[in-house]
Amino acid sequence: MRKKETESVETPATRSGARSAVGWFAVWLAVGVALAFSLVDLPAYGLLVFPFAAAAVVLLAVRHRLDHSAWGLLCGIGLLCLYVAYVQRKGPGVVTWHTATASGAETYLDPRPWLAVGLLLVLVSIGVFLWRQRRSA
Repeated sequence: MRKKETESVETPATRSGARSAVGWFAVWLAVGVALAFSLVDLPAYGLLVFPFAAAAVVLLAVRHRLDHSAWGLLCGIGLLCLYVAYVQRKGPGVVTWHTATASGAETYLDPRPWLAVGLLLVLVSIGVFLWRQRRSA
Protein backbone atom coordinates (compact mmCIF):
# COMPACT_ATOMS: atom_id res chain seq x y z
CA MET A 1 0.00 0.00 0.00
CA ARG A 2 1.36 3.37 -0.98
CA LYS A 3 0.99 6.44 1.20
CA LYS A 4 -0.41 9.60 -0.28
CA GLU A 5 1.85 12.59 -0.13
CA THR A 6 0.21 15.71 1.09
CA GLU A 7 1.00 18.98 -0.56
CA SER A 8 0.76 22.28 1.19
CA VAL A 9 -1.20 24.74 -0.84
CA GLU A 10 -0.77 28.42 -0.19
CA THR A 11 -4.09 30.18 -0.13
CA PRO A 12 -5.02 33.74 0.82
CA ALA A 13 -6.14 32.41 4.21
CA THR A 14 -2.75 30.83 4.97
CA ARG A 15 -0.94 33.97 3.83
CA SER A 16 -3.08 36.14 6.10
CA GLY A 17 -2.51 33.68 8.96
CA ALA A 18 1.25 34.03 8.51
CA ARG A 19 0.94 37.82 8.45
CA SER A 20 -1.21 37.67 11.55
CA ALA A 21 1.42 35.58 13.35
CA VAL A 22 4.13 38.07 12.40
CA GLY A 23 1.93 40.90 13.66
CA TRP A 24 1.41 39.15 16.99
CA PHE A 25 5.15 38.46 17.14
CA ALA A 26 5.70 42.22 16.80
CA VAL A 27 3.20 42.90 19.60
CA TRP A 28 4.97 40.43 21.89
CA LEU A 29 8.29 42.01 20.87
CA ALA A 30 7.10 45.46 21.95
CA VAL A 31 5.90 44.07 25.27
CA GLY A 32 9.27 42.34 25.72
CA VAL A 33 11.12 45.62 25.16
CA ALA A 34 8.86 47.37 27.69
CA LEU A 35 9.30 44.60 30.24
CA ALA A 36 13.09 44.54 29.86
CA PHE A 37 13.25 48.35 30.03
CA SER A 38 11.25 48.35 33.25
CA LEU A 39 13.66 45.85 34.81
CA VAL A 40 16.86 47.53 33.58
CA ASP A 41 15.74 51.02 34.60
CA LEU A 42 13.91 49.96 37.77
CA PRO A 43 14.90 52.83 40.08
CA ALA A 44 13.96 55.61 37.64
CA TYR A 45 11.19 54.93 35.13
CA GLY A 46 10.98 51.18 35.54
CA LEU A 47 8.53 51.40 38.41
CA LEU A 48 6.19 53.35 36.15
CA VAL A 49 6.54 51.03 33.15
CA PHE A 50 6.55 47.64 34.92
CA PRO A 51 2.84 47.49 35.87
CA PHE A 52 1.82 48.24 32.28
CA ALA A 53 4.29 45.74 30.83
CA ALA A 54 3.22 43.04 33.28
CA ALA A 55 -0.44 43.73 32.55
CA ALA A 56 0.25 43.49 28.81
CA VAL A 57 1.94 40.10 29.28
CA VAL A 58 -1.01 38.79 31.29
CA LEU A 59 -3.54 40.25 28.84
CA LEU A 60 -1.77 38.76 25.82
CA ALA A 61 -1.36 35.39 27.52
CA VAL A 62 -5.05 35.25 28.48
CA ARG A 63 -6.67 36.85 25.43
CA HIS A 64 -4.40 35.76 22.60
CA ARG A 65 -3.04 32.48 24.04
CA LEU A 66 0.58 31.50 24.16
CA ASP A 67 1.38 30.35 20.65
CA HIS A 68 4.59 30.55 18.65
CA SER A 69 4.30 34.34 18.32
CA ALA A 70 4.99 34.63 22.08
CA TRP A 71 8.67 34.08 21.28
CA GLY A 72 8.61 37.79 20.40
CA LEU A 73 8.77 38.49 24.15
CA LEU A 74 12.28 37.02 24.31
CA CYS A 75 13.21 38.79 21.09
CA GLY A 76 12.19 42.12 22.63
CA ILE A 77 14.29 41.44 25.72
CA GLY A 78 17.20 40.56 23.43
CA LEU A 79 16.79 43.76 21.44
CA LEU A 80 17.03 45.82 24.62
CA CYS A 81 20.17 43.89 25.59
CA LEU A 82 21.65 44.74 22.19
CA TYR A 83 20.80 48.40 22.74
CA VAL A 84 22.53 48.39 26.14
CA ALA A 85 25.58 46.77 24.52
CA TYR A 86 25.61 49.52 21.90
CA VAL A 87 25.35 52.29 24.49
CA GLN A 88 28.14 50.72 26.57
CA ARG A 89 30.42 50.09 23.56
CA LYS A 90 33.21 52.34 24.97
CA GLY A 91 33.56 50.18 28.06
CA PRO A 92 34.56 48.63 30.27
CA GLY A 93 36.02 51.29 32.50
CA VAL A 94 36.24 55.04 32.82
CA VAL A 95 36.44 57.20 29.71
CA THR A 96 37.48 60.84 30.07
CA TRP A 97 36.61 63.53 27.57
CA HIS A 98 37.65 67.16 27.01
CA THR A 99 36.21 69.94 24.87
CA ALA A 100 37.05 73.61 24.67
CA THR A 101 34.56 74.50 27.38
CA ALA A 102 34.11 71.36 29.48
CA SER A 103 35.60 68.05 30.54
CA GLY A 104 34.37 64.98 32.34
CA ALA A 105 34.57 61.27 32.92
CA GLU A 106 32.03 58.54 32.31
CA THR A 107 31.99 54.96 33.54
CA TYR A 108 30.92 52.24 31.13
CA LEU A 109 29.99 48.61 31.65
CA ASP A 110 31.49 45.74 29.70
CA PRO A 111 29.28 45.45 26.59
CA ARG A 112 30.28 41.86 25.73
CA PRO A 113 27.87 40.06 28.11
CA TRP A 114 25.00 42.27 26.95
CA LEU A 115 25.94 41.57 23.33
CA ALA A 116 26.17 37.81 23.84
CA VAL A 117 22.85 37.56 25.68
CA GLY A 118 21.13 39.90 23.21
CA LEU A 119 22.33 37.99 20.16
CA LEU A 120 21.42 34.66 21.74
CA LEU A 121 17.89 35.77 22.65
CA VAL A 122 17.18 37.44 19.30
CA LEU A 123 18.55 34.63 17.14
CA VAL A 124 16.96 31.82 19.15
CA SER A 125 13.56 33.51 19.39
CA ILE A 126 13.40 34.36 15.67
CA GLY A 127 14.69 30.90 14.75
CA VAL A 128 12.16 29.08 16.92
CA PHE A 129 9.35 31.36 15.70
CA LEU A 130 10.17 30.64 12.05
CA TRP A 131 10.63 26.92 12.73
CA ARG A 132 7.29 26.67 14.53
CA GLN A 133 5.62 28.81 11.85
CA ARG A 134 6.85 26.47 9.14
CA ARG A 135 5.84 23.38 11.13
CA SER A 136 2.31 24.62 11.75
CA ALA A 137 1.75 25.58 8.10
